[in-house]
Parts: sequence; structure tokens; C-alpha cells
Amino acid sequence: MRRCLLALLISQSLWVTLPSAAQSAATAPAPNVVDKPLSEFPYTPGLDASAMDTAANPCEDFYQYSCGGWIKNNPIPADQSRWSVYGKLYQDNQRFLWGILDNLSHKTDGNTANQQKIGNYFAACMNEEAVEQQGATPLQPLLADIDTMRSKADLPAVLARLHLATADNGLYFGFGADQDFSNSDQVIAFATGGGLSLPDRDYYTKTDVASKALRAKYQAHVEKMFELMGEAPDAAQRHAALVLRTETTLARATLSVVDKRDPYKLFHKMTVAKLQALTPGFDWDVYLRVAGVAPDGMVNVTEPKFYQTMARLWQTSSLDDIKVYLRWHVVHAQSAALSSPFVNESFNFFSKTLRGTPQLQPRWKRCVALVDAQLGEALGQEFVDRAFGPELKKRTLVMTEQIEQAMQEELQHLDWMGSATKRKAVEKLKAIVNKIGYPDTWRDYSALAIAGDDFYGNVTRATQFEVRRQRSKIGKPLDRGEWGMTPPTVNAYYSAQMNDINFPAGVLQPPLFDPKMDDAPGYGNTGGTIGHELIHGFDDEGRQFDAKGNLKSWWTPQDNTQFQQRAQCIVNQYAKYVVVDKVKINSKLTLGEDMADLGGMVLAWAAWKVQTTVVTPESRDGFTPEQRFFIGFAQWACENNRPEDLRVQAATDPHSPGKYRVNGVVVNLPEFAKAFACKPGAAMTSARPCKVW
Repeated sequence: MRRCLLALLISQSLWVTLPSAAQSAATAPAPNVVDKPLSEFPYTPGLDASAMDTAANPCEDFYQYSCGGWIKNNPIPADQSRWSVYGKLYQDNQRFLWGILDNLSHKTDGNTANQQKIGNYFAACMNEEAVEQQGATPLQPLLADIDTMRSKADLPAVLARLHLATADNGLYFGFGADQDFSNSDQVIAFATGGGLSLPDRDYYTKTDVASKALRAKYQAHVEKMFELMGEAPDAAQRHAALVLRTETTLARATLSVVDKRDPYKLFHKMTVAKLQALTPGFDWDVYLRVAGVAPDGMVNVTEPKFYQTMARLWQTSSLDDIKVYLRWHVVHAQSAALSSPFVNESFNFFSKTLRGTPQLQPRWKRCVALVDAQLGEALGQEFVDRAFGPELKKRTLVMTEQIEQAMQEELQHLDWMGSATKRKAVEKLKAIVNKIGYPDTWRDYSALAIAGDDFYGNVTRATQFEVRRQRSKIGKPLDRGEWGMTPPTVNAYYSAQMNDINFPAGVLQPPLFDPKMDDAPGYGNTGGTIGHELIHGFDDEGRQFDAKGNLKSWWTPQDNTQFQQRAQCIVNQYAKYVVVDKVKINSKLTLGEDMADLGGMVLAWAAWKVQTTVVTPESRDGFTPEQRFFIGFAQWACENNRPEDLRVQAATDPHSPGKYRVNGVVVNLPEFAKAFACKPGAAMTSARPCKVW
């Protein structure tokens, strides 16, 4: 799935499900489950003793000890590339949303405007017979726009219209709006890299046998999609080869996933005139006019080298070659909204071949996900009304404030940071805004037309609505109340420029946040999540932004050196861990998440100790309160993965595998060793533990 929100360039999220230690369990056949809508959430406890493998030694493999039972009893469903505690909650969440949408789609009167919109959208999406009758017909206006090009001078206007219709950065580049890195209160235009279909540039450039074989399968997939659009087999074959050559050229000019973690390498603010000089032959005034953007503002060009390469490619490519490339990316971007031949062919490569997923998700799941993606705050209102009360929000806020206080005390007692940097760090900490559950002001969808009998039209209109909404921000002051995730989302994030931490209502549900459970596992799980997001403000990326969210150094040279030395300890530790086969973690890519995992648990432990002065903890189920804290922490990460998916994640994902997000953390915590009476030399202990925060 492409990353379309430009804000993700500098935002960090917690939930990415990665590999387990037990591949035999991961590949076992999934039990038959009858899908049905839910009217309320099924309950799963925040600490589940049946998920454990108590025959394992916690001091040798704490992940297996905490999650072994879960791994054994939760094989990956056929429509998933991975399965995890987060993934299961997401599916429960989807079934709950399905119940809401199914009811609204059949309700004929008494709906609010937003209820009618999400009900109509879902009804149109679920009308599979109507979608099948349409076939490839909905694509024709976009394909006709491409075909009307008479010269390369027509490309800027056509691209602007295609970007508006699809919001897809696979069409050479991405264009949108985001905060100015040097003035976070202002929104400017962003021109980003793009043009690729495979997950990362390395998929195009590696020369090993497996990489070549995968590219051959990708080319065959592109060829089939051209045939579905009506091309003869020989033409489709030539065109697929052209697409791969074009994308390979763009990939070679694209920054690596590690380089993209450095905000300075993504910040190149310039005038439109300078952008024009980077890309001779492409009329940006025409593009911006058709895109509805004023041509006199500043643009952050995240990858100037990419734009220079793209301009040379336009110069050397024929008009017919450009048309072929555009046709491919249009059908690729829109395939999910087309008839089953397109949906199935896209699934066969991008899910089955690339990630090992055997079975396409049922239509209801895909439709629920689309409503959440395109009308997420309208759907979110319904979710919050039913599943997130004020008491839960209050409890989350109390925990958050305790963890922020723990961070302030941690900063004050650091022996490696000087007083000047400490003052700036505390200033940034106190400026962090806590967003819990849902936005204070709901998004207005009144300008978006949704019909109960026009699925493809709904998708296109909703896409255009969001693209225009984003672009309308350019040149205007920032709305700091806006969220980057919808309320039902099972995830959390920190935004470096907003300087806020965000916990949607969807992630504050059992087993991740269990109000029925004692505090120990709750602070280990949700407390660790809160601490994780907070630490992102002070990890190797977040620390480069100041209290206002501006890209600005606030570190003394000495303190910067001290930070780098401590961060290198984490890099060295995680570089030894194997993801799949002989592929090890790219620990320079995962550093921010690894640091947040470790620092988040330090803060969660401190906050829990404060809470124990309010509520006295008790032993339960044969575990001490301290043991329950750590088991609660570990059980959020229980997971199973397919080996194909692991290879993709090893190359592209900034999160370490779940096993190491648990074992890699506790090995650095003396409190863990004490809780489980681990002796020196045990695998889950370290003579020289890593510690930054």
C-alpha cells in the first residue's frame, strides 16, 4: 500500500506487526471462522495466561515465555500476510464497524447527513454485481485523458488531473501540502519522490537471483494488467518491460529508506522558479494552475536529485512511452475499485507473490477499510459514540501525564546531558500536546457527494475531496487540532512538527487497554505505548525538531556526541538479530523505533511505580505485580508472520520483529532481571545494557 499522506514523512507510529520466532505455527492452517458483524467488542484480557508458554525460561527467551501459547494457537488467517494481537484487535474493530455500516446501509430514514453518507458508501461498495457489470469502464475517462496528449507539453495538465483523481504518487511524483520544516506554523507545498510500484528502490537495483526472479514476476503482472485493459499480448509484453525500465531509472535516483529518516535530507525549500530549473521542459505553472495551487509560493522538494532524473527521463522518453507508463499507474492505483479480474490480478502479485497471502480478503473487510480511509471521521463519530466513553479518555490522560512527569524527572537526572540542552528538552516536553480518542472538531464532509449506487464514483469523489482539502491548506496557518489517523484506527503516533502524541480510540480497547485488568499489565502495555510515542520526540529523528516543531538544532556539540554514542549501542545490539533466513535487522532503519521501545518501557515502569502509591498492586495468577507488568508489556507483541512478508519488512519497515521488540528491550532493564530472578549471564540480561533515556 502506498504512503499517500505527506505527514508520514516525519511521523512515527507504533503498530507494525513483524515476525515471530515460530514459523511452523505461522504456516499452520487457520481455523474456519464465520465472519459476522458485531454489535459490541469481544473481550480479550490485557494479560492472558493461556497465551503464555510457562515451560519456557523467561530469563532465556521472555518472548516465547509470554507469547508461546498465542503463537501456537493463532495461525495466520488465509487472508492475512501476518497475524498479531494488534491484527486481531483490528479485525474485531472491523467487524464492529461492519455492524454499524451494515445497519446504516439498510436504514432508510432518520439518518444524519454523515450517517447517510457512510451508509451509502458501504452499500455501493458491497453491491458487487453492479461493480462486476462495470468492468473496466470506469477507467475510460482517465485513460482517454492520457490518450488525448498530443505532445509532451500536455503532460503537466494531464498529470495534475490524474493526481487529483487518484492521489497516487506512483504517477512519477507526489504533490501535496505539509508543514514547513523551518516554520511549523505554516503549510507549504511538498513535491515528493515517487514513480515506483514495488515496495522500495532496492527491489529494482539488487542483482541477486531472488530479486531478479521477483522482478520477472512483477513484469508478468504488469503485462496481465495491460491485457485486462484490452491490449494484445505482444503489445502488453513490450509495455510491461517499458514500465519496469522506467521505474528502475527512477528507483536509482530515489533516497534509501535510511536516508529518508534524516529530515535534513528531505528539506529543500525553493521557489517554483527553482523547481522549474530542476525540471526543464515541464511547465510547473500549468501543473499548479490545473492543480488549484498558487504558483507564487514556496515548495519543499524532498528529493531534488530524483526530480532532475525524472526531467531527463521525460526528455529521452517518447510521448508514447510516457502514455504507457501513465496507463499502468492509473490501472494500478484504481484496481481496488474495479471489477474482480483487476482486483484478483493485483492481489495475486502484491499480496500472494510479494507477501505470501493465500486468499483475498472478503469484500466486507475491503469496504469497511475504504469507508474508514475516505470518510474516517464520519465513521469515527459512530465508533466513539459506541465504544469510547469519557471515563476511558480520563484514565488514558492520567497515565499519559504520569509518563510525561516520569520523562521530566528522567531528563533532570541524566548524567550525560548538560544543563543547557536539558532546559531545551524540558521545554519541548512541556509543549507536547496529548490527543486522546478523537479530535475536538469533526471534519466537515458536506461538500462530498456520496451515492448509494456509484461505488467507483464515490471513491473518485472522496479522493478528489481529500486532495483538494489538503491543497487548500497551502499558504495558510496550520490547524494544530487536526489528526493524522481516524478514531477507529488500531495504532498510535507522534508527529515531530505538530509535537503531539496521538492515541485513537481504536487502540484504547482490550486487550491493549483493559479497564477490567489491574494496573500492572495496563502500564506495561498501554503505558509502554504512551512512553514509546513520547520518546519519538527525543529519538534520532524527533530530537532534531524543537518545541515548536521546527527543524532546528537545540543540542550542544558535546551532548550531541553523547547521544550518538548511546544510540550506537542500540544500533549494534539490534544489528545482530535475524529477521528471516540470514537477513538481519537493518538497525540504522529501526533505530528510532528500537529507542522508543526501550525508553518507553523505562518511562512506563517509573509511571507505574508512582501509580502503586495510589493503588497497592497484588500478585495474581501466580505472578508478582512486577512480573505482570512485564508480561503485559510482552503480550501486545505476540505475532506470526509469513516468510515472504518478513522479507518485505526487513527491507522497508522501521520496526524490529516482535520477538526483538520484547527481548531486545528487557535485556537492557535490570528491573526485569530482578522481577524474574535472572542470574548474570542469562540471555535476557546484559553486563553492559544500552540506555539513552
